[in-house]
Amino acid sequence: MQCCLPHLSLPPSPSCPIQPCSPSPLPAPFLAPFPSSHSPAAPSSQGNVRPPAPHPPPGLAPPLGGCPAPASPPYPDSLRYFYTAVSEPGPGLPTFSIVGYVDDQLFVDYSSERRSAEPRAEWMARREGPQYWERQTQIAQGDQAGFRAGLDTLRGRYNQSGGFHTLQVMYGCELRGDGSKGGSFQYAYDGGDFISLDKDQETWVAADDGARITKGKWDADRSIAQRRKAYLEQECIEWLGKYLEYGKETLQRREPPRVQVGDRRSRDGLTTLSCRVHGFYPRSVAVVWLKKGVAMPQETIQWGVVPSGDGTYQTRATIEIDPSSETNYTCCVEHPSLAQDLRVPWGKGCVVLGWGKRVGRGYGAPMGGGVTDPYNRARGFVVPLFTGPLPFQCPSPT
Repeated sequence: MQCCLPHLSLPPSPSCPIQPCSPSPLPAPFLAPFPSSHSPAAPSSQGNVRPPAPHPPPGLAPPLGGCPAPASPPYPDSLRYFYTAVSEPGPGLPTFSIVGYVDDQLFVDYSSERRSAEPRAEWMARREGPQYWERQTQIAQGDQAGFRAGLDTLRGRYNQSGGFHTLQVMYGCELRGDGSKGGSFQYAYDGGDFISLDKDQETWVAADDGARITKGKWDADRSIAQRRKAYLEQECIEWLGKYLEYGKETLQRREPPRVQVGDRRSRDGLTTLSCRVHGFYPRSVAVVWLKKGVAMPQETIQWGVVPSGDGTYQTRATIEIDPSSETNYTCCVEHPSLAQDLRVPWGKGCVVLGWGKRVGRGYGAPMGGGVTDPYNRARGFVVPLFTGPLPFQCPSPT
């Protein structure tokens, strides 16, 4: 039997021996994680039909100039997909799900409960029509069947007769500020590494004996890794650029941070100064405490950058001091939205807001402000487990 595949990124069904109608120079990148005993075959592409949507990630950004804040690389633009299949679904945890992110924004998802791929960002819903979403739904439904079969295969491989088990895939690409590119393709089973792509060596890295069976099959056909590498370095980057253009009003927006500085007495007799920075976008930020204008990066405790739930981010930096000290302490913040660093001094016994207004003990009313994304704020979404991609389909093992 020969199966004819009508869509670029719609791979063969589990019953199909995977014979495309006609070859394409750029097949869809997703590969069945658990090939059958016969040689694994790659998905096919055809014509100029676009594949399905080909990118949440703590840290601090490098200082912009004024604050001598601790430096780390800024976050690159990225496109990432997460797939999750579970053996025992439950409330809020479907049998199979797919989510896609551009940078830190969820923009597409699929659930086995809903059985349809849908936009999760207003800009995506606005730019793509029914045909696009019908195609994504077809592909996701095929992946659902492939992941179910793959999960069963691994349970047998590891001699597991029952219980809760997960199969996950994460892949995507990134474009860094210096123009360099990155990408990865990773599989996980029961929350642990299973197999991943070594893009530079064009081979697969197995995490255990069970994964080495899959590695042997995939390494036997070097073109499998080569196609994945080509996708990550070319097609994925092109899709990333397209989606960044689609959502530029949201993804490239700048919302300045609001800062609250306060203190509290510690049990050991010291005083902890706290600098809460919130309401900012994008995620990259640098925060450090200054003592008489001199940065104290080693003494500053960073608490990581986390989502605020309204489309912006927040973080906190603390430092412990001798309460008898009369030394001047200042919280210094740098962010891409600011023309210069924002410095908020500590005032003993009060809380100082980012605009310099002093209020009594306890935090004052929130500072007003910034544009948020009402679309995502109204549509909460929890990424299940470790999750990944949307543009490919898995042939099921036999």
